[in-house]
Amino acid sequence: MKPGILRAGLVILLALGALLYYRYRQPKFIAGEKAPDFSITLASGEEARLSGLLGKYVLLQFWGSWCGPCRAENPHLAGLYQKYHDSGLEIISIGIEQNPKAWQRAIATDGLVWKYHAIESSQFNGPLAKLFNIHSIPTTFLINPEGVIMGVNLDTEKMEKMLIASH
Repeated sequence: MKPGILRAGLVILLALGALLYYRYRQPKFIAGEKAPDFSITLASGEEARLSGLLGKYVLLQFWGSWCGPCRAENPHLAGLYQKYHDSGLEIISIGIEQNPKAWQRAIATDGLVWKYHAIESSQFNGPLAKLFNIHSIPTTFLINPEGVIMGVNLDTEKMEKMLIASH
């Protein structure tokens, strides 16, 4: 076999592998799709459902106390919550964790004052991580009052613009 053909085949194979890996890492749902309903047990022990928040904007956040980019994003999300909670914004934070104490410390340290906090396995194999196809964090979904996803992995500035435009 000629080296040029072998090289071209290798390039195609690598590109296909990169595409498959990229698709594997993408969340399952995109903007414009209805968010699937789910129930969670909160850190407080109470049960909550996404459908129980219909009529409100919901930011669904997958994060971890061990995740540097997540921790850097948390103060911005806390600011959004403080600014828009009275206008109907709720945040549901799903901690992808091994260490519940580190997770609780991070919630307190980062000022995550909302009540919707739940924890899942750090191996990304918890029921919500599987449902939303979460393979990396931070991952966020902004959901409108009708339960439709407005955006995925938006920066906080874009989320704020969308919240302002929606009011």
